[in-house]
Amino acid sequence: MAGIEGEDASATLDHILTQFNTYEDYLDSQITTQDLYYLENEEMARQLVELGFRGSGEVLKREDFIARKLAAEASRLSERQQQKALASAGKELKDDFLKALAEREEANRNGKMSSIIFIRDHNIRGQEVSAYIDYAHRLKVDEFEVYFSGKKKLFPRRSDLSFYNWDRNICCLNSSPNYQVIAENVCGLLFKNKSDRKVINVDPKAYPGDNTTRTPIETDLYLQVVIYDHVLRRKL
Repeated sequence: MAGIEGEDASATLDHILTQFNTYEDYLDSQITTQDLYYLENEEMARQLVELGFRGSGEVLKREDFIARKLAAEASRLSERQQQKALASAGKELKDDFLKALAEREEANRNGKMSSIIFIRDHNIRGQEVSAYIDYAHRLKVDEFEVYFSGKKKLFPRRSDLSFYNWDRNICCLNSSPNYQVIAENVCGLLFKNKSDRKVINVDPKAYPGDNTTRTPIETDLYLQVVIYDHVLRRKL
């Protein structure tokens, strides 16, 4: 028999999926005490409802019920995983830098954006250090809840795209899963995105590149912070 159709189909299906855990529960809801009295067999009563011989109105097919139930569960699971994945979720963020990271977290996790964070500050020895950080990569290898909760600071590392110790004149360059470092260039330090092959120029006096914006961040946590947001436009 045909499944449920019409203007109220969506609302009806939502009600059915919410109210009944199994297809058998759904069938049982349409079995009357009179049906059981005459048939004396619960399973047969269910079969008659499923075939459309008993019950009220059109009956949702078993395969449709199961498919929609699985889809609804997958949707709920996806939402829970996404909420759990966002380390900034539920955090009270007071500093503008942490707020900026939170605003960009989801887009960097799902691949819609690939941000590069420039941080300049003093290390525990009082030496001035700076780095260009691949935010999307750090999100995968770091536990960012400690940063968003204020227990720890996101800090330059020698393993970042570019690290420089200004006091000791130590420089480290490393390509990441998202960016190739281009150092020997007349334009200065460049980063080439491995997904769309676009080049990001971090020179503050230069054009940052296609689909890229440069945003200085006012913060009390560091000497200087600049974020380069590169929006990824993938080919269909």
